[in-house]
Amino acid sequence: MTTPSRWHALWALAAVAFAQQGAPRAGYVYPAGGRQGSTFEVTVGGQFLTGTDSAYISGAGVQAKVLEYARPLRPVEANMLREQLKALMEKRQQGALTADDAKKALDIRAKLATFVRRTANPAIAETVTLQVALSQDAAPGQRELRLASPAGMTNPLVFCIGQLPESSKTRSEAVPLPAAQKKQNQRPNNPPSPPLDVTLPAVVNGQIEPGHADRYRFQARRGQRLVIAASARELIPYISDAVPGWFQATLTLRDPVGKEVDYAGHYLFHPDPVLHFEVPADGAYELEIRDSIYRGREDFVYRIALGELPFVTSLFPLGGRAGARTTVELKGWNLAAAKLTENAKGKAPGVEPISVRNGEWISNAVPFALDALPESTEKEPNNEKQTAQRVKLPIIVNGRIGRPGDTDMLRFSGRAGEEIVAEVFARRLDSPLDSALRLTGASGKELAANDDYEDNAAGLLTHQADSRIAFKLPAKGTYYLQIGDTQHKGGPDYAYRLHITRPQPGFDLRVTPSSIGARGGASIPLTVYALRKDGFTGEIALALKDAPPGFLLDGALIPANEDKVRLTLTVPQGRVEGPRRLAVEGRAIIQGREVRRLAAPAEDMMQAFAYHHLVPVKELLARINAPGRFTVRWKSPANGRVKLPIGGTANLELIAPQQLAGRLQLALSQPPDGLSIERVSPVPGGLAILLRATADQLKPGLKGNLIFDAFVAPPANSGAATPQPNRRQPVGALPALPFEAVAGP
Repeated sequence: MTTPSRWHALWALAAVAFAQQGAPRAGYVYPAGGRQGSTFEVTVGGQFLTGTDSAYISGAGVQAKVLEYARPLRPVEANMLREQLKALMEKRQQGALTADDAKKALDIRAKLATFVRRTANPAIAETVTLQVALSQDAAPGQRELRLASPAGMTNPLVFCIGQLPESSKTRSEAVPLPAAQKKQNQRPNNPPSPPLDVTLPAVVNGQIEPGHADRYRFQARRGQRLVIAASARELIPYISDAVPGWFQATLTLRDPVGKEVDYAGHYLFHPDPVLHFEVPADGAYELEIRDSIYRGREDFVYRIALGELPFVTSLFPLGGRAGARTTVELKGWNLAAAKLTENAKGKAPGVEPISVRNGEWISNAVPFALDALPESTEKEPNNEKQTAQRVKLPIIVNGRIGRPGDTDMLRFSGRAGEEIVAEVFARRLDSPLDSALRLTGASGKELAANDDYEDNAAGLLTHQADSRIAFKLPAKGTYYLQIGDTQHKGGPDYAYRLHITRPQPGFDLRVTPSSIGARGGASIPLTVYALRKDGFTGEIALALKDAPPGFLLDGALIPANEDKVRLTLTVPQGRVEGPRRLAVEGRAIIQGREVRRLAAPAEDMMQAFAYHHLVPVKELLARINAPGRFTVRWKSPANGRVKLPIGGTANLELIAPQQLAGRLQLALSQPPDGLSIERVSPVPGGLAILLRATADQLKPGLKGNLIFDAFVAPPANSGAATPQPNRRQPVGALPALPFEAVAGP
């Protein structure tokens, strides 16, 4: 067997049975979670789920087993079933219907009823039923669920483990909207069906269909401080094949006489609504959830937690120093204490979730930032230039915009030509502050200002409201930095962390996709994104960190000045049981020292058919479905990199088995503009490939990777006069080849 190396990598043909099938995709899981110590069934809806044989849920204490796969009937299948049913009905008229025949007729009727009501959304038409078992000690919180088949692994879905009793609502318990009123923004006026009774505390699960609202009734006592928190967008952030592309849940609470006493369409700047309600009188209260404009379908999934539950609404400070203890003030509902001590001993800089406990219940998680810089707390009064608080750079200032119209003023000394960066972390840490920064000189002249700074690493943040200024000081002297709220709001919850530093060049990384399924020896294209900071433009070397044997990256370099690179991951040749967790690490030399960063696995999510977001997930997983069959390898290019002479040609050689080489066809995958395959010719032992680089499109110095998609044409004796492009079988990618465009011949 050939050993994989950077330039001589194994490549295996995918199974032909799955070659024409798209990569499996999961659209929703329902219910999207369960209680510790319970066993229950869930349904996963998606596309290309044929052959699903396994389900994986991240973390300990969880087991999942595939029970059933189902897909909508095709018209031809429905017609065949109708003919079978007709024959069975004729047998019944003749008195010859057996018990087995009767059962078969019932099954056919059920299938045909499904065909009549089949979904119009192919992205979620197929379903897989799972049995999920949660151990009593399974840690509460969010996990990730994936399905796997010979065609690959699905994207991860959020799956929650909770502490509370749970119930799941069936579709028949929804409130339908009359057909004549199924229009946007119209309320249903038909008599509602009775609400579902629940006992607090509880978690309720449901799916919203078009024009429907779900209602729940519960008994409450005067003085209870209820928290009602919905999860919807948190479970499924974007629905790529729908407009506007998400479920916008609303909550309405009514008292025992039906009067609306509370309503929420969001919580702060988060799209999922939360109600905090102090019960004024004993009685039966009713909660309604629906989409804001009465849309719905199977993937409009929700979970609602109800009860006297601990809920943190804000904390101060929003972070602390890594390796130290920080006393944190808490505000919220049903909290056991107003303070906690966060021990960051041994922890690295970053953002981590923290939660608190009240008795047996654990609160929601809120972000807490850890940094290595010195820290201080803003001191009032500091609203004016005369009372500005003096700080020494570098520093992190923890503060609050304590009342509407409040501002905080800081002053520092600087030198001519010195570069400074002032950046607010507030909205990214769950603060409602919509910050504004203003830098002035000693004379009061404004030198720089900023309201919103877009952070590409912020994932699903719906409103980028933090501020950032990068500025070169014109002269030696005293400078003033003012922070306030753009909308002149304020209060105890309007906290911030203001970093004032010199530029700190660096980078973060994201890698997509986060789920990989392949035949042994296959090469899978990945994309690694570089989120560069403070002017860092250097190259970033990539490598697998602590990977199991046999996994290999090809083309593992993000060139200087580039923000991403497409490369390939080659998996081991033999089959490996279960998925393997992988980690991609980036290394770069910045200001004379080596900096290392792990790439966060991410999903490239699209909303409203247009906008893409790199949303971090917990794990990068790879599963090898079956051993490889054939091997193909590149002949090493000179100096480890393909040279593309602009205006000229370049030659490559592919070594392949003789029985395969004559049928192998190649196509460039997302090549740079101006590069094309001019000719592919059989040669002894493989194929010769001639590439042409067009002079008016390629520029000298351009670097990246060449990735080829491979196809197998039908055999020469297949009966076709000439090979038909639409009959060739796609079989995957070849290992990435690094290239560099150079001056022409």
